[in-house]
Amino acid sequence: RGFVYDSRNNLQMRGLVVLLISKAAGPSTAELSFQHSMVSGIYSSQRSLAEITELIHTAFLVHRGIVNIGELKSCNGPLKDMQFGNKMAILSGDFLLANACTSLAQLQNTKVVELISSAIGDLVQGIYYENSKSSEENCLTDDIGISTWKEQVFLSHSALLAKSCQAAMELAKHSAEIQDMAFQYGKHMSMSHKLHSDLQPFVKESSSDTMAFSLNSAPAVLHQEFLGREAWIKQIRELQEAIKAGKGVTSAIDLCRCHGNRALAALERFPPSEARAALANIVYAVTRFP
Repeated sequence: RGFVYDSRNNLQMRGLVVLLISKAAGPSTAELSFQHSMVSGIYSSQRSLAEITELIHTAFLVHRGIVNIGELKSCNGPLKDMQFGNKMAILSGDFLLANACTSLAQLQNTKVVELISSAIGDLVQGIYYENSKSSEENCLTDDIGISTWKEQVFLSHSALLAKSCQAAMELAKHSAEIQDMAFQYGKHMSMSHKLHSDLQPFVKESSSDTMAFSLNSAPAVLHQEFLGREAWIKQIRELQEAIKAGKGVTSAIDLCRCHGNRALAALERFPPSEARAALANIVYAVTRFP
């Protein structure tokens, strides 16, 4: 349940964006004969694509719940329970992904199948990189640079939405230019969303201990045990304040707004409508800071 609702907001954003971009673009001149099949300005195939996008995203969220058995301690619970949980995560994620692929084939559009398949490949690559980096001892000091960070975030967070928006335009037979604008909106809006999420521990007035950082390396855990919880939290907050005082936060906010502006620029190619205004409001929401 936590995958789709956090007790305050519905988290099924990707399918909504696909529907809104479909409605904002409207019918293409190449599909005038099929306008009778539209409901509220959206083709049934585009609605199916929105559901497929959400299924794929949820499937990968379930797969991310798999834990490394080798890193477990006795305090984490019985080993058999963890092994059973892993099996359920694998089977549940695979079931959702299989349903998504079946529905994707039923759209009978080879270009859309190619786009969404490549997005799934991007997700696998992005998650594999995240998992491999999290197990490295020097992951905290790894000098990847912001350009590499963007590439990694595109794979794990932006590719699915960007290519789904493009696929929605392909289903309506829109021009290559409109397809590219939809791709650019999905890409830059989701990049802004990720930056907005990463910035929360540094821009919120009060943040919880678990929200600030996730330091799971063995030296960090041992350091915390020797130091004590209170002294550990004090050090983390001092580091957080040092980051706030530096240029990293303001630069990240500028980068978030830069991607937001590029998403808004892509929307200019679409005719004015309530759907376009809603897509713009999504960008405004993730580029607004206190």
